[in-house]
Amino acid sequence: MTDASVRPLTVPQFLAAKAQGKKLAVVTAYDHLWAGISDAAGVDAILVGDTVGMVVQGHNTTLPVTVGQMIYHAEMVCRAVKRALVVVDLPYLSYHVSPRQAIRNAGRIIKQTGAAAVKLEGGVTQGDTIRALTNAEIPVMGHVGLRPQSVRKLGGMGKVQRDEEQLLADAHAAQDAGAFAIVLELIPRSIAARITKELSIPTIGIGAGPDCDGQVLVGPDLLGLTGDFHPKFLKKYADLRTAAINALQQYTQEVHNGEFPTAGHSHE
Repeated sequence: MTDASVRPLTVPQFLAAKAQGKKLAVVTAYDHLWAGISDAAGVDAILVGDTVGMVVQGHNTTLPVTVGQMIYHAEMVCRAVKRALVVVDLPYLSYHVSPRQAIRNAGRIIKQTGAAAVKLEGGVTQGDTIRALTNAEIPVMGHVGLRPQSVRKLGGMGKVQRDEEQLLADAHAAQDAGAFAIVLELIPRSIAARITKELSIPTIGIGAGPDCDGQVLVGPDLLGLTGDFHPKFLKKYADLRTAAINALQQYTQEVHNGEFPTAGHSHE
């Protein structure tokens, strides 16, 4: 049974937060456990990111992730979430061929997972696709600046994008095509502030400074689960990796020494 007092956040409510002066907190999650924890913490949106390819699958980029894999993870997340807006990434080559392809794949994701929206990378070059998706009643979150799916073209991850004219054009193109929000990744604070001021839709920053309308971080990163990953934009709010290693080391030692299980952990 669901708690009738908990109402899911809707796309119009997420969009309206900007005019209301409310900052938006977004995190990534990829499974039922962490999605439920994130939702219970009160985050506004959970992004089922194609970063699953790196964080969960162990790839060096997001490129190998498939639509089927995104659906698999998004289903788990949506089953756990009561309030947060769930947004699912369209993975590499699931929307690049044509708007028709994008509608088919995004439609599968929405129908099979129960997510509220999809996210795709690109601005000017994806304007027709964003427009086609919104015309098909599929809410779209845009993504400009560093685009991980363009890692081959950009020559690597982690490079700050500084072409102000292009960034502004991309952001406006996404909004004009119907995006309800837009992620700004790894761009100078001054440019992010200008985009945020010019757009009427919320900007969600990651490595784009405090002037955005909201922020997004990868859940395992902010929890300190991902080891030696220390980009400038990341604040680690816990060190769960060390805590987990210590707990598992103690468990292993107690098993090896015959200290666990004790009589209190046994059935008569």
